[in-house]
Amino acid sequence: MKCSAVAVGRATALFPPQARDWQLPGDVALTPHALRRVSREAALQPFDRAAAALNEDWGTALDGKQVQRWAEATGTRLARERDTELREALCGRPPASPANAPTLLVIGLDGGRVQMREKDPETGSRWREDKVAAVTTYLAGDGAERKPEPLVTTYVGTMGKAEAFGRLARVEAQRRGMDRAGQVLVLGDGGNWIDPVVAREFPGAVRILDWAHARGHVHDCARALHGPESPAAARMAERLKGWLYAGETERVMRVLEEESRRLGPAREEDGPEHPRGVLSANAGYFRKNAKHMNYPEYRRRGWPIGSGNVESGIKQFNKRIKGTEQFWQPEGAEAMLALRGLWLDQDQRWQRYWLSRPAYKAA
Repeated sequence: MKCSAVAVGRATALFPPQARDWQLPGDVALTPHALRRVSREAALQPFDRAAAALNEDWGTALDGKQVQRWAEATGTRLARERDTELREALCGRPPASPANAPTLLVIGLDGGRVQMREKDPETGSRWREDKVAAVTTYLAGDGAERKPEPLVTTYVGTMGKAEAFGRLARVEAQRRGMDRAGQVLVLGDGGNWIDPVVAREFPGAVRILDWAHARGHVHDCARALHGPESPAAARMAERLKGWLYAGETERVMRVLEEESRRLGPAREEDGPEHPRGVLSANAGYFRKNAKHMNYPEYRRRGWPIGSGNVESGIKQFNKRIKGTEQFWQPEGAEAMLALRGLWLDQDQRWQRYWLSRPAYKAA
C-alpha cells in the first residue's frame, strides 16, 4: 500500500469530470440539490417507491432503475471517500476528532443479513452478513438511580470481512474522539468474529458482553432442560439470571457444566435444539465470555451493559436493505450501506456532506 496522495489523485483522474465530481452518468444534468433529494428518498425506501415519490413532487417519469443508478453512484462515492480516509489513517493520519474529548465512548459491533442476487458457491445461500458498528457518546450513570444516557450515535456498515470492518470501525471511533476519550467500551454478543476485531483494533477498550444476549443464553439452557413452556424452565432461568446479574458467573457456569455432564456429550445425530447440544455449547459460551460479564462492576461505574444502540442500528439498516424481494449485487449493497449510514448518523453529517458538494455547472 502506498501512502502518497499522488496515487489517489491518479486513480480519480481516470473518471470524466462529471463522474468524478458527482458520480453520475455523464449524460444526466442533475444538480447537487436534486441529487441530495434523490439520495434521501433512496436511503429511506426501495428504489421504485423512491422514484414514485420523486415523480409525485417533480412531475417527472423516473423509474426505479434510474434512481438506483444515481443513488448507488452516490453511495459508491461515499464508500470510496471512506476507503481513502482509511488508507490515510493506516498511514498515521487519522480523521480529525472533536475538540472536546468524550468522557465515555461506546462501540457496538453486530451483524445483519443481506440477500444477494447470486448464491454463495460454498453455502448455497443468497444470504450474506453485513457488519455494522455503532459509535455512541454517553453520559455515564451514577451507579444508582441515574442510568447511562446515550447522546450521539454514528454508524459504519460494510459487506466486507471482519478484518476490513474492524479497521473501518476503528477509524469511525477515532473520528468520534476515541484516542482522547476518558473511557472506551466495546459492546456486542459473543460472536466468533468480534473478539479478534476488539483485540486487534480496540486493545485498550473494556469488552462487555451484551446483557440481553447473556440472558437469552440462560433461557435457552433452561428451555432445553425443562421444555419451552414449563414453569420449571421459567424458575431456572430466573435463578440463573439473578446470579449472572449479581456477578456470580462462576455459579452459573458450574450449574450448566454439571447439567451438560449429566446429559453427556452432543452426538452427531442430535439436532440443533437437542438438550445435549444446547447445554454443551452454552457451557462453553459462558466459560469463554465470563471475563466480559462483570455486570455489577459495570453498573457501579454507570456504564451501559446492553448493545441496544448497535442492534437498533442493524434494524435501521435492515429496514432499507433487507427484504424478501430485495436482491443485491455486492457493489450495490456496499453503496447503499454507505448511503444509509450517512442518513442515520446523528452528528449532522448528512447536512454537512451536502453543503460541501460543488454547484452544478452546465457544460
